[in-house]
Amino acid sequence: MNNNPKRLLTLVLLGWLCFAVGLAGWFHNASAPAVAATVWTLTALVLIACWKIGPIRVWALNVDLRWLVLFHLTRLIAGIYFLVLCQRATLPCVFAMRAGWGDIIVAVLALPVIAAMRTEFAKTLLLIWNTIGSIDIVFVVFSALRFGLRDWQSMHGLRELPMSLLPTFLVPLIIASHVLIFVRLSRAESRKTA
Repeated sequence: MNNNPKRLLTLVLLGWLCFAVGLAGWFHNASAPAVAATVWTLTALVLIACWKIGPIRVWALNVDLRWLVLFHLTRLIAGIYFLVLCQRATLPCVFAMRAGWGDIIVAVLALPVIAAMRTEFAKTLLLIWNTIGSIDIVFVVFSALRFGLRDWQSMHGLRELPMSLLPTFLVPLIIASHVLIFVRLSRAESRKTA
């Protein structure tokens, strides 16, 4: 594979990260529905890019699945920071503990999944891990919306840097990577049965 898909992807991600940092001022006052809509809109845009932009599509269909799983180690940092924000009373502890421990568990489980990628159990382990990770991240997004609707101010920690990068950058990529893993596993299975 040539470097053009990687280069384009790198430029798009850097541009998006800069945009997400720039959004921080507006995002500080965003309502819970606006935050949730941002996550789902950006996720949809990532997935559309993966299917409609040629070089990104080439990358998405050919990148080593271990890299997609390895990306989820970022959830370890986010999970720990959720727990810190609970201790600082910047986020509701009920939300932060569930989100934090869920992210930590998914990140830690990514390591044995990566280690097992060349074994006969790789696809099964990857499917189980990806399902758990997908459920966890969707649960976190809907929990954040629920808590934000109940008490908008209680979720201000997610609307300030650095945590505002979760809904405006990291979470859409995490959700999209889960979808890509499911698609890649499905394509591999259909090729095997064909």
